[in-house]
Amino acid sequence: MTVVLAWAGYTLFSQMQAQAATRERLGTSEARLAEIQKTTKELQAKIKQLNDPEYIAQLATKQQGLVKPGEQLIQPND
Repeated sequence: MTVVLAWAGYTLFSQMQAQAATRERLGTSEARLAEIQKTTKELQAKIKQLNDPEYIAQLATKQQGLVKPGEQLIQPND
């Protein structure tokens, strides 16, 4: 009887340790998932922006100094 109780106690303790480790991994995974979801949302917003012709025109003007025909680029003096 003592052997059975010792075995049951050992099994219970082992399962509690395994459960704690699993909870810790779950917490880490959930935090990583939240971070990935945030990054995905940001990237989807950026994709939407890059598909907007007005935004592309602004980037072309700002980064490359390109203007539409008939427009003039005015740059402030530093």
